[in-house]
Amino acid sequence: MDTIPDYTAKKISSSIVINGDVKKEVWQNAQWSRRFVDLVTAGTALYNTRSAILWNDTHLYLAFYAEERFVEAKLTKRGDIIFLENDLELFIDGGDCYYELEVNALNTVYEVFFIWKDAYTKGSKFDIPVFDVHQSDAYTFGGNDDRADASFWKGTHPRGIRWAFPNYEMPGLQSAVKIDGTINDNSDIDEGWSLEIAIPWKSLELLANGRSLPPENGDVWNMFLGRFEKLVQSGIEVQPHPATALNSHGIYDAHLPDKWSKIAFVE
Repeated sequence: MDTIPDYTAKKISSSIVINGDVKKEVWQNAQWSRRFVDLVTAGTALYNTRSAILWNDTHLYLAFYAEERFVEAKLTKRGDIIFLENDLELFIDGGDCYYELEVNALNTVYEVFFIWKDAYTKGSKFDIPVFDVHQSDAYTFGGNDDRADASFWKGTHPRGIRWAFPNYEMPGLQSAVKIDGTINDNSDIDEGWSLEIAIPWKSLELLANGRSLPPENGDVWNMFLGRFEKLVQSGIEVQPHPATALNSHGIYDAHLPDKWSKIAFVE
């Protein structure tokens, strides 16, 4: 292991039933992350958010717990833009590509697969039907940072733009949510909500970028573990939505793989 990881994911011999309950024994025995920090400033977040990662020979498992006083979610259609309300997020870096997953407290899923344009060449591993750039829902994307003047078309990332495929669905993805309170009922005060995710290793071949699946002992992957919080104060929605993550980026942009957390997989 050549670098100090931000989190160490331990291997387990059992499988995990995905039902949203992070209080079951397997997660209680896992190492939970430090409290998420402000995405831009690294300061203390308003609400506590933590994550844990486990793995076995067949699956990658992730758990989140998000403290929230009034758990709320309205979007119910798969593919709805979940970051418009409270959500938990996972990004996985694949070198020339990356995957984004967002989930709200109703377990509504939003997925996008991104491929850096400089890597998408004719005959490459990305030149396959699922990533046909001529489909109606394939877009170019330059990042979340403000694009003005010289950066208008390409954004500010050195690699420029990505192809974005929001119709992508991760094969075998499982997710489940459990509410610690009453969702969409602000007559009482909630504790928060939890999220469990399972992804088969065999579905991560493009993101493995030549690495072993499952990982070898000591392998390090870059992942974004984050949260965006919809806050309304005096009837006005706070913009931009407060964002927290395991690691601060110093800028309001989650789409920066080089700044994501380094996750080490150990046996």
